[in-house]
Amino acid sequence: MKYCGRNFEQFEIECIRNIIAETPDLSRYRLSRIVCEQLNWRRPDGGLKDMSCRVALLRMQTDGLFKLPMAKRLKPTAYVEHPEIDNAANPPLTIPEIDLARLTVELVTEKPDSLLWNAYVRRYHYLGYQLMAGAQLRYLVRADGVVVSLLSFSASAWKTKPRDEYIGWSPEQRQRNLHLVVNNSRFLVLPWIRCQNLASRALALTSRRLSSDWQERYSYRPVLIETFVEDNRFHGTCYKAANWYCSGKTQGRGKLDCDQRRALPIKSVWLYPLIANFRQHLCK
Repeated sequence: MKYCGRNFEQFEIECIRNIIAETPDLSRYRLSRIVCEQLNWRRPDGGLKDMSCRVALLRMQTDGLFKLPMAKRLKPTAYVEHPEIDNAANPPLTIPEIDLARLTVELVTEKPDSLLWNAYVRRYHYLGYQLMAGAQLRYLVRADGVVVSLLSFSASAWKTKPRDEYIGWSPEQRQRNLHLVVNNSRFLVLPWIRCQNLASRALALTSRRLSSDWQERYSYRPVLIETFVEDNRFHGTCYKAANWYCSGKTQGRGKLDCDQRRALPIKSVWLYPLIANFRQHLCK
């Protein structure tokens, strides 16, 4: 059985059941860490993959494999609205001119910026805000101190034909090196901002520092970025302007479509190599 990109053998499922049965008062956070330690489920830097494990455990519970301990915190504090964007009496003003040369990109590291990022994305991104499992980075792009754009990067798709054919790796190589590909999971230019080339400039500035930021936090460097653009909403113009490559289109299935219903929107798959010899790293 496969969850969050990892194959779980039957004896591992039994191990998880035994941990739950022997210590029913464990928090889900502590449970996920114990499971990672028992199954040696770790990130490339040696840290426990406890966030991915918590997502996997929830999906196992949904599939009826076991029942998890009751959640001790029912609602994440990240969903709290932020006063900076919650003033309906004073809507944001359109910024007619932005000096692109003075844009600043800030890595989200502190709680106030984290709450601000979450609130903006929850309110203004068409996909909304969702907790991201696994390795991730979030950025705020500012013009003269004012937030104009927001981006996030997180775990890549387990497999997608256009990307995998572009890379040319085998299933074994993909499973071994998938962590070296990251996904631009959210990209938002705030709706009242009107500035030509702002989106491509924000992408370029963020991509330029992503490898170093990822290395500092997770002790390894990604070599390729991917993203998925819904064809019925966008044309991927800003990605093309930022020198990303469109490798093809999805089939509308998604990772949970076992019945081939193809109920999801068709998306274009865009890729951006972070180094020239990215294939050598991914096809080892």
